Amino acid sequence: MAEKVAKVGVKKEKGYLYFVDKNGDISRAVMARGGRKKGKTKQEKVAKAGVKKEGGYLYFVDKNGDISRAVMARGR
Repeated sequence: MAEKVAKVGVKKEKGYLYFVDKNGDISRAVMARGGRKKGKTKQEKVAKAGVKKEGGYLYFVDKNGDISRAVMARGR
């Protein structure tokens, strides 16, 4: 199960991948689609949350646009 870490409420747009960056903020990048050239994608910061990450957890943006975390499954 996941637990909510920070309430941010980001509105997601289609065509973008939303993620928690290394600073604990929410960023987004254009999703890669078939037929397009691969190259360096431009990332942009969407919201500032400043979440301090702990080891052993996977941090993600949930369907409500908030930051949640789940325990990583390792060594099954």
